[in-house]
Amino acid sequence: MFSVLGWAVIEASLIAPLVNLLQNAEFDIAKEAAWALFNVTSGGTHEQIKYLESQGCIKPLCDLLAIHDPRIVTVCLEGLENFLKVGEADKSYGNTGDVNLYVQMIPDADGWVEIENLQSHDNNEIREKAVKILETYWFKDEDETVPPS
Repeated sequence: MFSVLGWAVIEASLIAPLVNLLQNAEFDIAKEAAWALFNVTSGGTHEQIKYLESQGCIKPLCDLLAIHDPRIVTVCLEGLENFLKVGEADKSYGNTGDVNLYVQMIPDADGWVEIENLQSHDNNEIREKAVKILETYWFKDEDETVPPS
C-alpha cells in the first residue's frame, strides 16, 4: 500500500515542495511535511527512498532532530533509520562497494551529532532509538572511529 502511495506522491511531484516546507515553513506545517515524507520512507521501496534522498530529504530530517516535539523527533529518527536500512541493503548487495552511503550522508548533514545528543533525551523511546541507530550503523565494532562532530 505505502509503495503505491509513495509513487503517487512522487509522480505528483510533491517531494520537492514537501522538502521545501520541511526546511522553510513554520513548525506546524513542517511537522506535517515530516509526517508525509516519513510515510513514504516507512513503506517505500528502495528506489523511492533513494529518490527522496536525491531531492534533499536527509538534511531537513536531521535538522528536526533538535526540536522539542517528541513525536516529530521520533518520526525523523525512524525516517533516517529507513534511509540507513536502504544503504545497508545496497552495501550488502554490492551496489555501493563496502559502504553504506547514508552512514556518510547523515554526519555530513549534522545528523550524527543530533542522534548522539538524543542518547540523553528525556523520552525513553527516543533515547533507545538513538542508541539502537548508533550501535547498528556506527558502532558495530569497538575499533571503529566515530564520525567527526
